[in-house]
Amino acid sequence: MGPAVLIAGPTASGKSALALELARRHGGVVVNADSMQVYRELRILSARPDMEEEAQAPHRLYGHVAASERYSVARWREDAKEALEAAWRDGALPIVVGGTGLYFKALTEGLSSIPPIPAKLRAAIEARADAEGVPALHAALGRLDPESAERLAPLDRTRVTRALEVVEATGRSIGEWQRETGSPPLVEESSVRRIVLEPERAVLYERIGRRFDLMVERGGMAEAEALLALNLNPALPAMKAIGIREFGAHLAGELSLDEAIERAKMETRRYAKRQGTWFRNQMADWERHAPGAAPPEISWRSA
Repeated sequence: MGPAVLIAGPTASGKSALALELARRHGGVVVNADSMQVYRELRILSARPDMEEEAQAPHRLYGHVAASERYSVARWREDAKEALEAAWRDGALPIVVGGTGLYFKALTEGLSSIPPIPAKLRAAIEARADAEGVPALHAALGRLDPESAERLAPLDRTRVTRALEVVEATGRSIGEWQRETGSPPLVEESSVRRIVLEPERAVLYERIGRRFDLMVERGGMAEAEALLALNLNPALPAMKAIGIREFGAHLAGELSLDEAIERAKMETRRYAKRQGTWFRNQMADWERHAPGAAPPEISWRSA
């Protein structure tokens, strides 16, 4: 394991710009830790670095997965492991940046040894969520895994279905599995700089609005239309990207364009709020950095 810089923060907080600046200054490699920016069909709506930005420093794990795939934290960890080791071999500083808390958790703490969930069971639980609603699944989870049910919000579809599939497939709660580390951390605490960008809420919301308007100008609706035209399973992670459902409703005549844009902005603000809660609870000991402030000083020298 070698040195690394980890930069987390809510959407639109300026993480990518900071990572790129540090990469230029220190001969770094930018490694993506955002669960939507991995999908090649989502360059605009996931706010992936553009080609001009990618030309200024090496970028890894951006747009390398098809939207038809169900990319997981475990797969990201393996891809990140290769990217980190390649950077260290080349004498470059890896700068891991993104807003997906579970990716950083896998990076710094490792992964539990939960076995693969049978595809038929996963599909059956997704079908139950569609037919019965997430609160009904949350109630079922409460009977099988009260610990997880108490911890999870009744409408948190992703986590409720995940906890339910684990306990139904293995007979053990997801909490029990998570307490058993199956894959070790990829970085050592003593050799990494851990940074969270923490903008004021009003500033962040204003940035979210401006950025989404820019996405629309750059062809965000056309990108959503192209993805929807693939007729993929709506339960796939890529299909849950903010903007897909909203622009889909507009294209179907259910919303005006202005309504779709405002709804997408609202969903982005809600997402940013959830991210902020995660970072406060799970990354309380990480260094805080104000967006727009001078880049932090990084003491690093390649071997």
